[in-house]
Amino acid sequence: MSYTKSVEDYLEAMYVLEKTRGVIRVKDIADFLSVKLPSVTEIITKLQIEGLVEHAPYGDIKLTEKGAAVGTKVWERHKALYTFLKDYLKVDDKDAFKEACLIEHVVSEDTIKKLNEFLEKINRS
Repeated sequence: MSYTKSVEDYLEAMYVLEKTRGVIRVKDIADFLSVKLPSVTEIITKLQIEGLVEHAPYGDIKLTEKGAAVGTKVWERHKALYTFLKDYLKVDDKDAFKEACLIEHVVSEDTIKKLNEFLEKINRS
């Protein structure tokens, strides 16, 4: 299934927050994405309807298996692109992170697969 850039960004942020902090809170998502709290609350409601997250009012947010799968996929794409831009093209760290976030939504699965193969090959050398 295909999701909008916004949905992918939220799921990626939640995945990263869950992995780094152990919990996902509305305020942390807002800070991570530099958005306002009402925007997060609105999208969380939509993500619940889609079966991507579980959330009780004022409680922590939990990615469902489906939501975690999307978040993981987007984050893995981001990491590969970021690594390539920063380590091999020598793009500034901040720019590499930002640009990887933009590219991750439009690059094909085949291109990501080939990029990962390239990175693995280079790292073995």
